[in-house]
Amino acid sequence: MDKIRVLIADDHSLVRKGLKQILELEKDFEVIGQAADGRQAIEMTTSLKPDVVLMDINMPIINGLKAIKMLKENNTSARIIVLTIHEDKEYLLETIRMGAAGYIMKDAEVEHLIEAIKMVYRGKIYIQSNLTSDIIKEFDSLPNSAVINKADENGLTQRESEVLMLISEGLSNREIADTLYISEKTVKNHVSNIFKKLDVCDRTQAAIYAIKHNLKK
Repeated sequence: MDKIRVLIADDHSLVRKGLKQILELEKDFEVIGQAADGRQAIEMTTSLKPDVVLMDINMPIINGLKAIKMLKENNTSARIIVLTIHEDKEYLLETIRMGAAGYIMKDAEVEHLIEAIKMVYRGKIYIQSNLTSDIIKEFDSLPNSAVINKADENGLTQRESEVLMLISEGLSNREIADTLYISEKTVKNHVSNIFKKLDVCDRTQAAIYAIKHNLKK
């Protein structure tokens, strides 16, 4: 497999150097550049075309949030992971809506950062596990009509749309079966089809999908 090309964007030199040393211990990674502010992050992402960008939020000249927005408006192919000290729900949801593929805290374990980079490189979304409850709460607050409308666009049947809404409410397969008066096996088939059609692998991924596609009205 080709090495995953990573760009590090952080205004602290020690953080950049530390991350570079950590990542280059992994045979699958290559750190191709380091940016000290948001403007450099945009310029280097555009010129070097990394696979993954580790983006801090609090940076001078252009902050990380604006850098993400500008890069996505320029249709960058790089997958962006927000690496930050902020646990605020607002930052998390805003970066996901902007198009970030991951969100992880700076005090996370090294293996979690490694996992995050590999997951987003494969086209998945990574949210640090202790932060996913905020995503779930946001998805739970979506009006059913919004979920159905987007589900229709993705080829879900009416029944699959109903199952998706019940999944978002935290119901188990058994509870969904009882609610819809169908067998648990049928529910499992519907869930499998939903995940396949939306290209997600679990309830949290479905929630993130909803937020990224602006379902909340």
